[in-house]
Amino acid sequence: MKTILCVLCCLAFLFALPLEADDSLANSRSLPNIIVIMADDLGYGDVSCYGATEIQTPNIDRLAAGGVRFTSGYCSSSTCTPTRYSFITGNYAFRKPGTGVAPPNAPAIIQPGTVTIASLLKQAGYRSAVVGKWHLGLGEKDKGPDWNGELKPGPLEIGFDTCFLLPTTNDRVPQVYVRDHRVANLDPADPLWVGDKQPAGEHPTGLTHRESLKMDWSHGHNQTIHNGISRIGFYMGGHAARFRDEDLADKWVEKSVEFIAANREQPFFLFFASHDIHVPRIPHERFAGKSTMSYRGDCIVQLDWCVGEIMATLERMNLTENTLVIFCSDNGPVMDDGYQDFALERRGSHRAAGPFTGGKYSVYEGGTRTPFITTWKGTIEPGVSDEIVCTIDLAHSLAALAGQPLPDGACIDSFNILDALLGKPRAKGRDHLVQQNNTGNLLGLRVRDNDHDWKLIVSPTKQAYNLIVEEPLRASPVPEIQLFDLAADPAEQHNLAEQFPEIAEQLQKKLDSIKSAGSRF
Repeated sequence: MKTILCVLCCLAFLFALPLEADDSLANSRSLPNIIVIMADDLGYGDVSCYGATEIQTPNIDRLAAGGVRFTSGYCSSSTCTPTRYSFITGNYAFRKPGTGVAPPNAPAIIQPGTVTIASLLKQAGYRSAVVGKWHLGLGEKDKGPDWNGELKPGPLEIGFDTCFLLPTTNDRVPQVYVRDHRVANLDPADPLWVGDKQPAGEHPTGLTHRESLKMDWSHGHNQTIHNGISRIGFYMGGHAARFRDEDLADKWVEKSVEFIAANREQPFFLFFASHDIHVPRIPHERFAGKSTMSYRGDCIVQLDWCVGEIMATLERMNLTENTLVIFCSDNGPVMDDGYQDFALERRGSHRAAGPFTGGKYSVYEGGTRTPFITTWKGTIEPGVSDEIVCTIDLAHSLAALAGQPLPDGACIDSFNILDALLGKPRAKGRDHLVQQNNTGNLLGLRVRDNDHDWKLIVSPTKQAYNLIVEEPLRASPVPEIQLFDLAADPAEQHNLAEQFPEIAEQLQKKLDSIKSAGSRF
């Protein structure tokens, strides 16, 4: 009898284990997969579902048709590094010095121990990856990247489980991939050197060998030549590790599909960081000439293809009903950003910023108001929303989706706007948003209040880049204080600062409070 009782007890214990494990697995699987597709330099008017007529983006349009298309969707900055910093940390980049556009040898801007969107989701049981453009630095604070050794700290030290990166941005050196902690395919016998000063001896540049370039430069971008294109910065060696510009989009899709396939049985978070449509705009040969707008238009077609491939992968693996997909851009558009690629000459009637003033580098609406779409088959009802949402809010909102509370002092500028992102009826987005230029010395504050949508712009330098994005890049004189009512004047054409000085003063005080708060405002 004792033997029988012992056996029964053991069997009961063994049967209990799988049930407990299954319950845990079921809880984990109930969490949706999350994919954030971040375009680069894509303007509000650059896709057909936001009004573009000179070009068609059917795959992005399908996202919008099946989800929520936001007409007040933003990034937090009008250049890439600060927007990416804010997206990952949930903090405004102006709070941290050194978050402007990162140079080739920049150390890791986000240091280990920082709470990030990836670390929050990791705690909830997600497998996380970033594939594509990083541009947030690699390596220790005082050293920067060890290109021939371990590139750490980097994404894996702030919550991501794996990465496959373009380490900087492709108009800056070096043209190599980084897989987790190392340069991919690097031959130790041909070490990689990256610097900001021209090496001694023969080193062709865009200045000395301009006639050899397959895409000429217009300003800057005239140092080391690779693949017939001159870049910002200098590098030598690492020839086996170098890539062709034309293959970038294919590689991002390939590595993303691999990650999705490997993690389809558990919740995953994929940050798909496209390089399209940033300069140098060099699409794969099969996309060349597919638009009427030369290289820039062809890269929009290529970006749309990438979106289609990601969505087709989800459908093939039966993951669409358990995957939240968010499409956004890191900043607004720019035409001539350093290369002679006919973006200005062949734009036709296309308005990259749509109805808005400004673009990349500015704090006018065209610099930070971009395409922003959320889709989740069976969960998000299709529609259009004018609620204010921003990439900086994804850290808090997605943590809430995963049931993860924010630690004290974490993601201080990120709001939980999950219901708005999911398109729930009567859900509210933000009631205010700070917009910044590259370094944060120019700030804009949008505040939604009853019948008004006030926008304050503070420009201590009294200069602003590209009020009209369809012109060569230049600085224009502007008043130090500008006040607009976006509800009546979305193009920011009528400065009301003198007409409503008390409103301008109130918004200035609110902006000062946000800047000095150091905590959620």
